[in-house]
Amino acid sequence: MKTQQLPGIPRRTAMAALAFAASGIAFAQQPTGQPVRIGSTLALTGPLSATAQIHKLVGEIYIEQLNKRGGLLGRPVEWVVKDDQSKPDLARTLYEQLVTADKVDLLMGPYATGAILSAMGVAQRYNKVLVHHTLGIPSLAKYDMQFPAWSIGSDPATTVPNTLFDALAASPKPPKTVAVVTSKFPSIQFMSAGAREVLKKRGLTEVLFLEWDFGNRDFGPIANRVKDAKPDFVWVGAIGLEGNLLLDAMKKIDYSPPLHFYLYPAPGPLLASPDAKNALSATIFEDQPPFTSNFGAAEFVKIYRERASKAGFPDTSVETQAAASYTAWQILEAGVVNTRSLDDKAIGTWLKANKVDTLQGKLRFDGTGNFGDDLMRIKQIQDGKWVVVWPKEVTSGGAKLLTP
Repeated sequence: MKTQQLPGIPRRTAMAALAFAASGIAFAQQPTGQPVRIGSTLALTGPLSATAQIHKLVGEIYIEQLNKRGGLLGRPVEWVVKDDQSKPDLARTLYEQLVTADKVDLLMGPYATGAILSAMGVAQRYNKVLVHHTLGIPSLAKYDMQFPAWSIGSDPATTVPNTLFDALAASPKPPKTVAVVTSKFPSIQFMSAGAREVLKKRGLTEVLFLEWDFGNRDFGPIANRVKDAKPDFVWVGAIGLEGNLLLDAMKKIDYSPPLHFYLYPAPGPLLASPDAKNALSATIFEDQPPFTSNFGAAEFVKIYRERASKAGFPDTSVETQAAASYTAWQILEAGVVNTRSLDDKAIGTWLKANKVDTLQGKLRFDGTGNFGDDLMRIKQIQDGKWVVVWPKEVTSGGAKLLTP
């Protein structure tokens, strides 16, 4: 069969175009017209900034990819992001500005539960869809047009600790005594309270319970109390750099926890800490099989590694924070593309009725608070990298939880 060369187009280019057409891949048209403006805030400064910087990089990558694919509805996409300084009250004010003064077309949620709830109140007032990355208390998600990208199920305070303690029970040296130390940051406090109930029901002994105020910098007294309690396992309800600060305080008194778990750490800094050997955490995605075969994962992992390296991030792999952020953008794009509109009500209705292909797999939004399944897994720092160790079906290369 002969191919007919198109006028003015070199033969090699024409052949390439036919090859792409045969494979079902179309050339993206250059987006034109008025930009579709998507507004959000992030904690670019303040105590949550170490993690929010990941979300900023992911958003920049996604918008760039999206515009290369032709934008949304054939129009270029512009991301308007403002610094909420890790303050929920400021996030509320800035989302008001995004809707009323900046007149953005769509909203994207911020990072961290407090700011997300503030943004959700604004979205509800103006009947806007809000896709968000990391809400940790599903029962507080009362608004019908909010959609979670962090797939932790409707009862994570029960399901996530049970997944962790299942992993520990299957390890060579299951713990019998537990110390629970936790931030009072709302979602952290909520999950830690759930962990306390779960460990008691499983017959484990709680030898210490301590809380600290969010923003605390003095972890010396907490480290001393943990050391004195001599637990087999330490649940650290930490967010951002709190886990690093506690480890630093422990090092000063020559104490290393035998087994230790960190709920929502800044993943790179914890990985880089020489004192975090064998530390455990929860995850929805890691830069390893089988996760890398999910929708959009391979391309994103490659680009993120390059950009994170250039940005000087201590961990350049895609993990929970980056994955949750990318998933949020995938959800929002799916809503626009499948409704062929920017109408918030239409987008919200479609998302509630359909599953969306994402980095985490197919997500549904028909459960309590629009949450679907709990996809949280357990990972551990091994040989300088995060490795998924539970459940067995999502581990790579026979990875197992290591104990002292």
